[in-house]
Amino acid sequence: MKSFLSEIGSTTNSWQPAMTVDTTTESYWLNWRVLLCSILILISMVFASTLISKFEGPRNVKEGATENEQDSAGVLYEDEVWKPCLRSIHPAWLLAFRVGAFTVLLLILFLNVAVDGGEIFYYYTQWTFTLITIYFGLGSLLSINGCYRYRKIGGDKFENEHFDAEHGSRRYSTSARNSNASSTTKGMDLNQEHPVRQIAGFWGYIFQIIFQMNAGAVILTDTVFWFIIVPFLAVKDYSLNFLIINMHSINVVFLIGDTALNCLRFPWFRIGYFFLWTAVYVVVQWVVHACIALWWAYPFLDLSSPFSPLWYLIVALMHIPCYGIFVLIVKMKHYLLSKWFPQSYRCMQ
Repeated sequence: MKSFLSEIGSTTNSWQPAMTVDTTTESYWLNWRVLLCSILILISMVFASTLISKFEGPRNVKEGATENEQDSAGVLYEDEVWKPCLRSIHPAWLLAFRVGAFTVLLLILFLNVAVDGGEIFYYYTQWTFTLITIYFGLGSLLSINGCYRYRKIGGDKFENEHFDAEHGSRRYSTSARNSNASSTTKGMDLNQEHPVRQIAGFWGYIFQIIFQMNAGAVILTDTVFWFIIVPFLAVKDYSLNFLIINMHSINVVFLIGDTALNCLRFPWFRIGYFFLWTAVYVVVQWVVHACIALWWAYPFLDLSSPFSPLWYLIVALMHIPCYGIFVLIVKMKHYLLSKWFPQSYRCMQ
């Protein structure tokens, strides 16, 4: 076992940065650089919190409202967390993919901890890798529950009811706008004729939020690693190994695979969670380094450099294109699948 672990390599010891400054001294923290970086982080967190509070969840939903009236950027329906995006695909296929992805990711995470110990969690990569492992674990549980309901109700009956719920309320909404006040009773009858889709519960929304946090974080992690850190390592004659390569590749492969299959929406405003995720990581790093004299996991986080505010600003701005890349991936999925499978595709943008 020991020889096997040494063969697959370490994700930290091969390129661990050297500690150049004592991070526990007052002079390290009481200066203009830390002040500017703190202001930048605070602005990011306020911006993110404002977006979330404004758009998250169904807004102004009235009792008996139709789906169109309930629909908003932050709404999520219960069946969207486990249904595949094509009606021709059985939910069990999405379940099998999520269980398989969770198993592989958990195994890699376990090997990483076995090789390097708990210090791997100094790195943003491992934070994100753990988050995507949680995503597939929770997704597997939600898919199991969905498949149970799908089988209990009956596949054809379930699809017909939810097709009516998705499209029938739109027909009602159009007729309701052209009716007068006396059409209230008719509207209630039409509402009863077509099933009403249930809004997702707590765990459904947590799953959706983690999905969009992962989308930005995975792109950011892999982009920084392959385009910034790896060229730096090549200059230092460090070699990549099995664990390092997998940690920075298989995560995005599984996430894009799930995106291609799932029925989850991808509104822009949830970039706020991505900003908060990174901000929390940075704040935790600051607290740890203020208490312990420790090397920085990433050199651009070091506050001793006069360019540190610029580095923090660049990393903050990188969140927008990294999240935007995944938005484009989702839009491409919508475009292609709605064009190739117009009768079977059922996701909304």
